[in-house]
Amino acid sequence: MIQKNNYKAYLYLLPAFLFLCVFMLYPLVDVFIYSFEENFLFVSQEYTGIGFYNYKYVLTDPYFLSAVKNTLLLVIITVPISTIIAILIAVGLNSIKPLKKLFETIFFLPYVTNTLAVGLVFMVIFDKTVYTNGIANIILGLFGVSPIDFIDGPYAAKLFVLSFYVIWNVMPFKIIVLVGALQSVKKEYYDAAKIDSASRFRMFRKITVPLISPMISYLVITGFIGAFKEYNNAVALFGTDLDSKGMNTIVGYVYNMLYSETGGSPSYASAAAIILFLIVLTITCINLLVSKKKVHY
Repeated sequence: MIQKNNYKAYLYLLPAFLFLCVFMLYPLVDVFIYSFEENFLFVSQEYTGIGFYNYKYVLTDPYFLSAVKNTLLLVIITVPISTIIAILIAVGLNSIKPLKKLFETIFFLPYVTNTLAVGLVFMVIFDKTVYTNGIANIILGLFGVSPIDFIDGPYAAKLFVLSFYVIWNVMPFKIIVLVGALQSVKKEYYDAAKIDSASRFRMFRKITVPLISPMISYLVITGFIGAFKEYNNAVALFGTDLDSKGMNTIVGYVYNMLYSETGGSPSYASAAAIILFLIVLTITCINLLVSKKKVHY
């Protein structure tokens, strides 16, 4: 009977397994092969040799190194800040009763809003021209700060706008997940803590955070993966020529290499994609190892 049930289980898993093989495993293996084929062309399906030249070229390309720097800074800034803010907002939403559903809907709106439309709004907010200033510069002017060109100005200003936009864009999903996690925490724990005269901060640190730590770990891991794959948000703010703005990301570099005006360089794009895959895989494994010690299941 047990063996028969195992066959049924494998049969049920077969469609998902085939789907993963066709749409995930096969493309990954294909890209891995392309990354070693030097000067490969899609049209002729020919290449000049096999080796590590593509990786050497990519790892010494200034545009790729700039993209790696931008992506790493974006990850370091946006993942922890968005997660911490989402936790605080989720705790606040879980504590209120009146208009709770309304506030949840408002906080979830950025997640379902068109990225390019929101990017246009952010460009207007942080705009600086000869004739007019955006809302951000108007507010800065009230404190005696000179207008800052956030879109075409200093690197730090552009990184600030992009990080702000990414945080604003990813927080809704994190808030909804954490609100659901908080609702599963039993009230008996808080009642017992109140009897012991525990402060709100102590209850938050000793009860709330440990009990929702599996969801926090999940959001941190997916946050790292999502931040490393950032591209569309940068395009929404700075346009498609991200290299000229110095704000390209690794995914943007892969896209540029694959669809360049000279016909594309799939070999370089594949090498960059494999490097990105290895970076994300390493970070994910580290997070999983840390979560085994820090996460309370």
